[in-house]
Amino acid sequence: MNTAELKQLANHLRMVAVDMVYKGKDGHPGPALSIADIMTVLYFDKMRIDPENPDWEDRDRLVLSKGHACPIYYAALSERGYFGEKVTDFKLRALKSRFQGHPVMNKTKGVDMTSGSLGNGIAIASGMAIAGKYKKKDYYVYSIVGDGELQEGICWEGINTAAAHKLDNLIVFVDKNGWQSGGSVEDTIGTNNVRERFEAFNWHTQEIDGHDIDAVKQAIDEAKKVTNKPSVIVCNCVKGKGLSFMEDDNAWHKGVPSDEQYQMALKELGGIQ
Repeated sequence: MNTAELKQLANHLRMVAVDMVYKGKDGHPGPALSIADIMTVLYFDKMRIDPENPDWEDRDRLVLSKGHACPIYYAALSERGYFGEKVTDFKLRALKSRFQGHPVMNKTKGVDMTSGSLGNGIAIASGMAIAGKYKKKDYYVYSIVGDGELQEGICWEGINTAAAHKLDNLIVFVDKNGWQSGGSVEDTIGTNNVRERFEAFNWHTQEIDGHDIDAVKQAIDEAKKVTNKPSVIVCNCVKGKGLSFMEDDNAWHKGVPSDEQYQMALKELGGIQ
């Protein structure tokens, strides 16, 4: 797919995510829309996967550490063909649904790791990457984390472990949108100097516009050239990206669009097929 097609697809996935929150009457749309472009590049351009064989041993892996952003994850998996025909009603966060409010690997095809307890993703992804090295596999492990969850101590244990094991098969994306559930990251923790902190832990670092499809693709290509170091791609993103009433408004960390806002979303994101 070319850049224009990937951009269009990213907005389609945004609309699917909003649709499932709207129909399910619960969910986290802001964090989901923030990472739509990253997710689109991974699942439709860069990741080595086989939707018909989701447990393929040589596949690339993804750990969505910020598991509350799962609507965009489910949208990508559906569009990529993991569930056969595209899902039209995800029944998000419903009792016994395969589409829970946080990803569950034993319920949803294509989900490589249960997540949602913030801070664990990098450590888990590091373990997967170590296993790949041990088994002499050439797959990559990707993880998407939020800048707010980097306040968790286990993140830095995982970051330190990844550097110590020289995990050049690990690529982490940080969704640096400046917000967490309780407010801005800077008001909560102080300076949001993500790149500098990873550099101090001896990671290969890049910082890009997380909504620039070409920049995301190029950053992944660059990370794959690195040897003997894990890589982080710090993505400057906008929470709620793509919707005028949602962008950079932390009230949409969790919330359900009204009927009027849903119609606005259909118009701004190009409808839903």
